[in-house]
Amino acid sequence: MPIKNASKKSLRQSLKRRQRNLATKDGVRQSIKLARRSIKEGNKDKAAELVKKAISTIDKAVTNKVLKKNTGARKKSRLVKYFNSLKT
Repeated sequence: MPIKNASKKSLRQSLKRRQRNLATKDGVRQSIKLARRSIKEGNKDKAAELVKKAISTIDKAVTNKVLKKNTGARKKSRLVKYFNSLKT
């Protein structure tokens, strides 16, 4: 355990950030999962809406530096590719 006050504060901050980041990552995973499930069911309108929402969630995570830029781009690309396979 930290001894100095600055170290204690740093530990508190890192734990708070960790919780926030884990919650954001979980939100990204959940939104992608919902979108993929909707695409699999074949509901185009609902799937389009959920894909848009998932992309927004991914973009917010990238903006807050929870996900790296390329990771966010890869996740969006794979999701849109899967969505476009529904149209054909």
